[in-house]
Amino acid sequence: MDNLNKMYFNKLLDNNDYEISSYVKKYFLDNSNFLIKLHVGCDSQNISKYTNYATTVLFHIGNTGCHFLYHKERLPKIQDMWTKLWGETTRSVDIAIYLKDRGIKVDSIDLDFNSDQSYQSHKLVSASVGYVESMGFIANVKPTILPAISAADMMC
Repeated sequence: MDNLNKMYFNKLLDNNDYEISSYVKKYFLDNSNFLIKLHVGCDSQNISKYTNYATTVLFHIGNTGCHFLYHKERLPKIQDMWTKLWGETTRSVDIAIYLKDRGIKVDSIDLDFNSDQSYQSHKLVSASVGYVESMGFIANVKPTILPAISAADMMC
């Protein structure tokens, strides 16, 4: 994701690469008449011989809807659940820090983990939430509605 210390993301309807901090700043400026919350999230899926990650930066625009950008990565398949899911956490924190370092407030990092013990991802909730919060961000997990995860899941 890091290209000369810049992070580039894409939109659904075009093939352009957008440096994410510049895009976010311009989006906030162009839409300053709306209350916008910024969420970051990541999801992953193992498909065939690969693990696909989709990291999203999502603008929740008042009660009118959402807009998001995404970054995709394809890696050799990660078999270990902990490693694969921890990759979601670190990717989310990395982009949130990138934005924070450029003066952009991230309202939350949405983690695709469930607080319900009947789900495998429950095993990472404590460690991931602790990491996110230790870096100065708010963490959200299921069953809370997680818009950035919904977008990331769609992009995987």
